Amino acid sequence: MPLPVPTSPWVDVSMDFVLGLPRTQRGKDSIFVVVDRFSKMAHFIPCTKTSDATLIAELYFKEVMRLHGVPRSIVSDRDTKFLSHFWVTLWKKLGTKLKYSTTCHPQTDGQTEVTNRTLGALLRALIKSHAKAWDLLLSHAEFAYNMAPSKTTGLSPFKVVYGVDPLSPLGLVPRPLEGKPSVEAEKRVEEIKRLHEKVKEKIERSNASYQAQANKHKKKVVFQPGDLVWVHLRKERFPTKRKSKLMPRADGPFEVLERVNDNAYKVNLPGDYGVSATFNVADLSPYLEDDHLSNLRANSPQQGEDDGGPPMDPHQEPQGSPRSFSMRAQVKEMVLALLHQQPESPGYSHMHKPGFVYLLEGDPKGVTSCTPHSLHA
Repeated sequence: MPLPVPTSPWVDVSMDFVLGLPRTQRGKDSIFVVVDRFSKMAHFIPCTKTSDATLIAELYFKEVMRLHGVPRSIVSDRDTKFLSHFWVTLWKKLGTKLKYSTTCHPQTDGQTEVTNRTLGALLRALIKSHAKAWDLLLSHAEFAYNMAPSKTTGLSPFKVVYGVDPLSPLGLVPRPLEGKPSVEAEKRVEEIKRLHEKVKEKIERSNASYQAQANKHKKKVVFQPGDLVWVHLRKERFPTKRKSKLMPRADGPFEVLERVNDNAYKVNLPGDYGVSATFNVADLSPYLEDDHLSNLRANSPQQGEDDGGPPMDPHQEPQGSPRSFSMRAQVKEMVLALLHQQPESPGYSHMHKPGFVYLLEGDPKGVTSCTPHSLHA
């Protein structure tokens, strides 16, 4: 289920970190990325990997809040900084709702993940051989990112937030008269409102398209509180439960405690698992009773199926084949010849006939079946 579509700039934001960068001369080795979910505008703030929640909050107030105000909601992953008591308490006091993505479903914070990849491409193009001076070029990368039109909105973040693209070194040319914004305040306000409505409609269409594409091959499953489900043990989420390929890939059944939404459910997971009890619907499957197994033998025999009896010899000819009829005729002729054979040598009598001949002689139906193997009395 997609997140609700924002209605105006810098009301709903997402944030993440880019880690593992070369340490600069100013001691920076990470980037704090903040993205507006409406306009797609981003701010790239240099920081350190060891920065705690207090310092991250200070950076947000200094670099973002002074420009755009307090957000209504913040989407992030479950980094220890974003789960700390200070961070949760701070935003609770300000009336901001915190929304978290899970390890196995990072698409919730997909906006920031895409921005991180774009930022990486910009930095590789800008720094070249100056790998330890990337923090000095971060402002240039931010300006270039916010100048580029977004695929979702079709407009640049600057255009969505301010209603006009700022001048750039490549744009210092006289602009056409019709491109200048209106100087009248009321008309200017109406232009911004129409622009925001247009952006919102484009985001909704884009989200609907992505949702339809993602759900094309998915079957909708809805659970209710009290239902029993199996939990898929993903290797990245349950590393101790998936040490070997022969270990179970699912566990349960567990009771559904709460339906968060159509895509997330909270289950009664024992505490020794050490993970969150909220799972995406893709990791849950319904638990079915095994009562039908008792009638499995009675219901399973069908043509061409193995119903659990002794295995068929791979060399045995199926009954009714041409070769089976031919062998049956040959055996019948041999049996009749033995029954009517007269003794030609001394000491031969009917008592010396093979045992199977007497068995066949007593069969009123005659030879009814045969196989390429020897017959057993």
